Amino acid sequence: MAVPNRATKSGFAADAQAKINSKYSAELAAECLEWIKSVVEEDINTSGDPDNLYETLKDGTILCRTINALKPGQIKKIQTSKMAFKCMENINGFVDGAKALGVPPEETFQTVDLWERQNLNSVVICLQSLGRKAGQYDKPSIGPKEASKNVRHFTDEQLRASEGVINLQYGSNKGASQSGMNFGNTRHM
Repeated sequence: MAVPNRATKSGFAADAQAKINSKYSAELAAECLEWIKSVVEEDINTSGDPDNLYETLKDGTILCRTINALKPGQIKKIQTSKMAFKCMENINGFVDGAKALGVPPEETFQTVDLWERQNLNSVVICLQSLGRKAGQYDKPSIGPKEASKNVRHFTDEQLRASEGVINLQYGSNKGASQSGMNFGNTRHM
């Protein structure tokens, strides 16, 4: 399904768009929609079909409610108008809210990726990343559990213990080597 008011891509642009579209996974999209349904506690269609994902999320209201369900008041005003710039404002608010909740910038998406349906896979990646963070906000999470920091503290005595090690105990680069060896005849010019 093409986005209205945009010319159909051709040539290299069409090839690039086909490559982007080939990365989309309906199973991961369905998992993300199921997760959104459980977080916002609304009945939404959880089919992983790209058309359904686009239609469900394109105005950004469900995305904003997802952020506010994780951290109440994070998005101050959710636009209810269906006008393009209001919907894009919602999507942008979601992306900013996701970053504020700990989603790395490289796992977010541009507003046009969703609004103009340029890269729905990046939308799914962002939702998965946000879903992993949800456990920190006492909500159900998706995907693998995030690792927690394991900071190590060494005493000065432990750090100085390495100074007593003789370097050659680590190994040596002296002795037999292959320098000067060659196979076959040399090249005569």
